[in-house]
Amino acid sequence: MGTVPPGLERTQLLKGVLDAVVLAALAERDGYGYDVVRRLRLGGLEEVADASVYGTLRRLFTQGLLTSYVVPSDEGPHRKYYGLTAMGRKALDTQRSDWLAFSTTLGQILNGNAFTGTTGDEP
Repeated sequence: MGTVPPGLERTQLLKGVLDAVVLAALAERDGYGYDVVRRLRLGGLEEVADASVYGTLRRLFTQGLLTSYVVPSDEGPHRKYYGLTAMGRKALDTQRSDWLAFSTTLGQILNGNAFTGTTGDEP
């Protein structure tokens, strides 16, 4: 068996929460694709892939969670900006609540605090 490449575990974790972090990156102000990538990297997710974010933006737009509009740019081609719809804000609120519950449970398990109860399987 080979070894797991460094950072793979964190990349796998990121895939599971990419929708939530992209929505969160757009919660305060609209942004274009690379701007969202930059925000996520500045927030500590240095390993986030450009293509993953662009794909997530397109998928969230198709699901009705984002709106989009084009803004001319003096620095090159026009930029497609994304912003949250009302449904996107509701989805973000739900994902925040879900994440809080999940991370609390996971923290208890990893710290050994979740195993103090009985399961009914003990002799």
